[in-house]
Amino acid sequence: MDKECWEGNEVSAATIIHVENEEQLQRCLDIRKEVFVEEQKVPIDLEIDEYDKIGPDVHHVLIEMEGAYAATGRLIYYKDNAAKMQRIAVRQEFRSKGVGKILLLALEELARELGLTKSVLDAQCHAEGFYAKLGYETISTEPFDDAGIPHVRMIKPLKS
Repeated sequence: MDKECWEGNEVSAATIIHVENEEQLQRCLDIRKEVFVEEQKVPIDLEIDEYDKIGPDVHHVLIEMEGAYAATGRLIYYKDNAAKMQRIAVRQEFRSKGVGKILLLALEELARELGLTKSVLDAQCHAEGFYAKLGYETISTEPFDDAGIPHVRMIKPLKS
């Protein structure tokens, strides 16, 4: 599936890839290592977990743009018929180009296709405004620590 991103007056196509093989999964892990482990200094043993596989209980999405893999995220099943959006990462050179929005909207569409009715995520505090612009509401009363980074829990109903 292709979406368009605006950068100035130029339009770039972004391809949404639903990860189906180990090579695609490795591209997702490469982006996450670059963003979380190298940039944000999250220990690798906290970043990689039991959901980093291909299987019926986890869905990974990869965004390709300008001939390169630009972003990734994953969806797992959460309580109360919700999707938990996790490991949302955009490579530095693709930030502020609309890629994060395309990624999140693709994850939300996937959640709807799976019959889920809401989206839950734990946002790094500096990204709370980004998610709020996309309809997410903060439900945690105060920030909490995840891998040494302050986060807030956010939720959004997914309308059909």
